[in-house]
Amino acid sequence: MKVDVLLGLQWGDEGKGKVVDVLTPNYDVVTRFQGGPNAGHTLEFNGEKYVLRSIPSGIFQGNNVNVIGNGVVLDPALFKAEAEAEALAASGHDLTAKLYISKKAHLILPTHRLLDAAYEASKGDAKVGTTGKGIGPTYTDKVSRNGLRVGDILHNFEQKYAEAIAKHERILKSLNYAYDLSALEKEWFEGIEYIKKFKLIDSEHFINAQLRAGKRVLAEGAQGTMLDIDFGSYPFVTSSNTICAGACTGLGIAPNKIGEVYGIFKAYCTRVGSGPFPTELFDDYGDTICTLGNEFGSVTGRKRRCGWIDLVALKYAIMINGVTQLIMMKSDVLDFFDNIRACVAYEVNGEIIDYFPYEINDDIVPVYVELAGWKTPMNKMKSESEFPQEFTAYLNFLEKELEVPIKIVSLGPDREQTILR
Repeated sequence: MKVDVLLGLQWGDEGKGKVVDVLTPNYDVVTRFQGGPNAGHTLEFNGEKYVLRSIPSGIFQGNNVNVIGNGVVLDPALFKAEAEAEALAASGHDLTAKLYISKKAHLILPTHRLLDAAYEASKGDAKVGTTGKGIGPTYTDKVSRNGLRVGDILHNFEQKYAEAIAKHERILKSLNYAYDLSALEKEWFEGIEYIKKFKLIDSEHFINAQLRAGKRVLAEGAQGTMLDIDFGSYPFVTSSNTICAGACTGLGIAPNKIGEVYGIFKAYCTRVGSGPFPTELFDDYGDTICTLGNEFGSVTGRKRRCGWIDLVALKYAIMINGVTQLIMMKSDVLDFFDNIRACVAYEVNGEIIDYFPYEINDDIVPVYVELAGWKTPMNKMKSESEFPQEFTAYLNFLEKELEVPIKIVSLGPDREQTILR
């Protein structure tokens, strides 16, 4: 058996949570392989709305197992709050029976959140736009070999914790950052005790054993390809590998164990926080997309920047990830536009290029093609045969440009508003 990977192809917020929820009945194990509580995956069904930050989006379906992989960074306080949230508890799912946590997942310490805020404050106008959840400092400690992992909870933890906190406090002092650690620590240690209720596993052994047993495994990515630490719009990126290769290192599976690669994108583009965004709209079109698409962060509540679809960046993301199937989200948001634009190239210093360059900045001018809008509400459609001619033409145009089939089209937030092509 192979591990199928599902990931975002833009700057995050593509709608991965909904698609994982829709696909989960086809899988025995659903995993998260990177990221942390800065990434909120939203699911809607039966009139209810759920936002998951660290828990895999397959938690609501059937009797499958959900695994938080070694590539994830976990905040015990936020994890406890998420798992015990009223909406999740009311769903009737026993998380301790369905959710396993890798011993090798790194812990976000209370001081990591303080360091995140202190570093951002010190950058002034050069801020990256971090969510302040401590993700960056945690991954920094991981690669500098100073991190604490979930498995450390079981081995001389108090001493390891004290040593790590002391290092962080020296840095905070050097930055002249005022803070109150005691309030954060109380909730954090309550979260540590809560984590002990779950099955803590060597996830690489577990997942490979599941594959040998013929089980079907889905790997769920967080954020999006254009936020990847290596291939995204650096330095305005996240601190982990959000691409398909990240599933190998974030779960402990070999490259030849990767099966289908589902690439998710919106029918337009959004971005949260700072960083370049070639197709960003600053007019009524951008405001309309934001309003109709409810483009506000599920974790931060921040308004998302909106723009036309960028096929240059999307082709790049497809190449990097080896995408085999495309999934287009939020098609319904564009239902009432007279015309739809798609960026097919960049103009840089008078030269037209159709590839994603080393650096994107304000010198890039998007080159657009214009297509007719369909001007038809699609959110109640049940099959592809109901699609307006103009929307079918839009899909055909995208498939020709991207050279990968669009297998799923989403027409709304609910799991029922999904068309399989």
